[in-house]
Amino acid sequence: MTDKLIIEGGIPLEGSIKVNGSKNSATPIIAATLLTSEPCVIDNVPLIEDVLKMIDLVASLGAKITWLGERKIKIDNSDINPLKIDRKLVSQMRSSVLVLGPLLARFNMIEMNHPGGCVIGTRGIETHLDVFKQIGFNVEVSQDDSFIQGNYYSEKTKVYKIKKNIKNTQEKIVLDEFSVTATENALMTLALTSRETIIKIAACEPHVQELCEILKKMGCDIEGEGTHTIKITGFKKLKGFEHEISPDYIEAGTFILMGMAVPGELNVENVPVKHLELFFKKLKDSGADFKIINQDSVLIKKSQKLKIKKIQTWTYPGIPTDLQSAFGVLATQAEGSTLIHDPIFDGRLKYLEELNKMGADIIVCDPHRAVINGPTKLYGTELGTLDLRGGAALIIAGLIASGITVIKNVSQVDRGYEKIEERLIKIKASIKREK
Repeated sequence: MTDKLIIEGGIPLEGSIKVNGSKNSATPIIAATLLTSEPCVIDNVPLIEDVLKMIDLVASLGAKITWLGERKIKIDNSDINPLKIDRKLVSQMRSSVLVLGPLLARFNMIEMNHPGGCVIGTRGIETHLDVFKQIGFNVEVSQDDSFIQGNYYSEKTKVYKIKKNIKNTQEKIVLDEFSVTATENALMTLALTSRETIIKIAACEPHVQELCEILKKMGCDIEGEGTHTIKITGFKKLKGFEHEISPDYIEAGTFILMGMAVPGELNVENVPVKHLELFFKKLKDSGADFKIINQDSVLIKKSQKLKIKKIQTWTYPGIPTDLQSAFGVLATQAEGSTLIHDPIFDGRLKYLEELNKMGADIIVCDPHRAVINGPTKLYGTELGTLDLRGGAALIIAGLIASGITVIKNVSQVDRGYEKIEERLIKIKASIKREK
C-alpha cells in the first residue's frame, strides 16, 4: 500500500515557503564520497526518498554514516567493498547509476544491476557504458534470474560487469548526448586518473557544475564546467571535503509556478535565481505577476491575464524538462492555446491524461507534443501518479480544482519533495495524507 494525498482545491495560498537543498546535486555528491578514504561532510541535505536511499546504498558498501545534525552528514568510505552493493536498492532508483563512476575509479571493477527510476520514457544507460568503454573499461551484460518473472525480461533483469582494460585509454571522451548523469559519471571515473582528459558534449546543468566544485575540493584540476567541453586532470589520491548543497532550482520553479496557478500571494524563499534566467524570461513574456526580491526570494500572485504560447524544454540553460509538467498545469489557466514540446523524454506527457480527467482541454499530439487550451475550470477527482514531476504537477492541479482531489501513489512525489503536504499546510493549503 502507498500513501495518497487528499486536497480541497480553490483555497488561496498565503505566506512563505523555503526551497530545500538540491536533490540532483545531493545524489552525485554522495556518490563522489566513494572516491576517497577520507571523511566527507555534507550539509543542507534534502531529506527525501532518493537521497536517503542513496545514503543507504553507500552504507551497503560498508560506508560509516554519521548524522551531525538534521541535514548534516559525515560519510566515511575508508573500508568499503564494491561486491557488497545492495542490488535490490539499485533497481529502485535511477540515481544509483552514479555510483558506477567512483567505484570504477577506485576499484577498477563493478558488478551492478540496472538502475530503477521514474516511468518517463526510455531510460537506458548506453551513454554511460559508452563513456566507460572510451575511458578504458570492458563491459559485459548478463541477466539476473532473481529479477525475472516467468519468461519476462526487462531492463531490471540486466547485470553489468565492468572491468578495467589498460590497453584501451583515450585522451578525449565524446558523449552520445547531453546526458547529465553520464557527464557526472565521466568526471568521477576520471577523478583518480592523473592524465588530462577532455569531455566533449558534456552537460552543463547547475548540479554538474556543483559536482565539479566538489571534485576540485578533493584535488582534481577542472576547467570548462558550465560549458559543453570540460577538461579534467585527476589525482591518484583524493581528499575528503566539506560542502553545503545549493538550493534546488527545480523545487524553486515548481513552487513559483504553483503560486502563479493558485489564488493568493506566495513568497518563495532561497531561490537560486541565476539558474532560472530563461524560466523567468518566459514567465515575464507570458504576463506573469511576480517580483524578485534581494536576488533570492520571489513574490508571486495568481496571474490574471496569462498567455503562454509555447513551452519547449531543453538542456540547461533551457527550460528544464523537470518543470514541464508544472508549466502544463499553469497553461490550463492561461488564455488561448499553449504548445508543450518536450523532446527529451517520451513519457513526460502522461500526466496530461490525468488533467483531462479533471476537465482540462488538452490534445496530446504525440509522445513529445501537446496543445493545452485554456483557461478551463478543473474539477477534483481521483488521480494516479506515474512519475515524480508529474505527481508534483497534479498536486498543483488539485490546489486549483473545485472540490476534492485524491492523488494516489504519492511515494513518487516523496522522492523529490520533502514533506510536501506539511509545507503546503503552512501556506494555508487544505491537504492531508492518508494510507
